[in-house]
Amino acid sequence: MRLIIQENYASLSKWSTYYVASKIRSANPTPSKPFVLGLPTGSSPLGMYQNLIDLYREGIISFENIITFNMDEYVGLPEEHPQSYHSFMWNNFFSQINIKPENVHILNGNAPDLKQECEQYEAKIKAVGGIDLFLGGVGADGHIAFNEPGSSLFSRTRIKTLTTDTIILNSRFFDDEVDQVPKTALTVGVGTIMDAKEVLIMVSGYNKAEALVQAVEGAVSQKWTITALQMHPKSIIVCDEPACDKLQLGTYKYFKDIEKNNLDYRSLLL
Repeated sequence: MRLIIQENYASLSKWSTYYVASKIRSANPTPSKPFVLGLPTGSSPLGMYQNLIDLYREGIISFENIITFNMDEYVGLPEEHPQSYHSFMWNNFFSQINIKPENVHILNGNAPDLKQECEQYEAKIKAVGGIDLFLGGVGADGHIAFNEPGSSLFSRTRIKTLTTDTIILNSRFFDDEVDQVPKTALTVGVGTIMDAKEVLIMVSGYNKAEALVQAVEGAVSQKWTITALQMHPKSIIVCDEPACDKLQLGTYKYFKDIEKNNLDYRSLLL
């Protein structure tokens, strides 16, 4: 596991942006050999998405031969609802780049057979050769996607009942009306994420400090699903200084030292 420590959310977003851009450019994707991205929603990736849009507008990268798979979607929420993850992705990212609509994959929380929808999602990922780079954020309780505490580290895309804590936290997007938040979602599994060739997780803020210390210093456990990254052959956590608040000083200094030549995001595109 690599731990890239940045000063703040803005620089964390920049580093993540340029890493994604560097992977796309080095892959030089074509229609017959596309680059496959796994994508998150939520507040963590917003800065990165805007930066990627800027790089596209500057002609530095293209999304013409990119295929995407989103992590999750609420069950029962209409796609056009402002808080659906379909709306989030199209409003904040897809509508502002040159991605082909047929290359965008988001779970259908209104499918007539939700179990079949999950199985077909896994099959679609397999059919394109797997995910090259899975991006994500993390919850304060260490969950990735909607794989909350107690989720199997070998789980696949499935229907997931959301915890009360997650529902209360997400109510801020629903005018603080807890009853308006869907109680279930479709989500890729921890195993689905771990199958990606690379995984990059963004961790920002003091409220994520416990999740970060568990991810880096804790034991691998289904109680903190982010800890599964310790078993991935090519995983990166990009965090800001506030998120490092609970790391041991020795751990902090170690990663600062070994990554000191890799902290400038601009060098990623050289």
